[in-house]
Amino acid sequence: SFVDVRVPKENILGGIGNGMRVAFNSLDNGRIGIAALSVGIAQAALEESTEYAKDRVAFGKPIAEHQAIQFKLSDMATEIEAARLLTLQAASLKDANHKQTGVKASMAKLFASEIANKVCGEAIQIHGGNGYSRHYNVEKYYRDARITTIYEGTSEIQKIVISRGILRN
Repeated sequence: SFVDVRVPKENILGGIGNGMRVAFNSLDNGRIGIAALSVGIAQAALEESTEYAKDRVAFGKPIAEHQAIQFKLSDMATEIEAARLLTLQAASLKDANHKQTGVKASMAKLFASEIANKVCGEAIQIHGGNGYSRHYNVEKYYRDARITTIYEGTSEIQKIVISRGILRN
């Protein structure tokens, strides 16, 4: 039990009165980490979908030759790259101890996690009925992506953090 426990000043993390700063710093790190995780999940889903589209034949040709699939792959790749760059920017600001790190970390986490969900949904579509099967990794990526919108604050919480940052400046 921690009743009436005394902590010497030199053992207080971040110093006296800085608990919120330490907590928010930890959240920034976590949000950037979840953004990076989201990018990785989305990238894996894209890569698996690309290979599947090259191998799967429908109507006499690989589905990768169908424009609808090409458009999906194009959108997926573009969105992943945007999420990756936003995540790298947030990490760079964090490394530089920039004052806008919190907002950028929330932007990266929000965008990357939402994109991971979107990309994984498209990966399921590209795989058709097979995408729902445990024989293909995209169903796992789909499940893994879902939790990224919840870890380190839901998407709605990220929007609150972002909007407060915008209104503060």
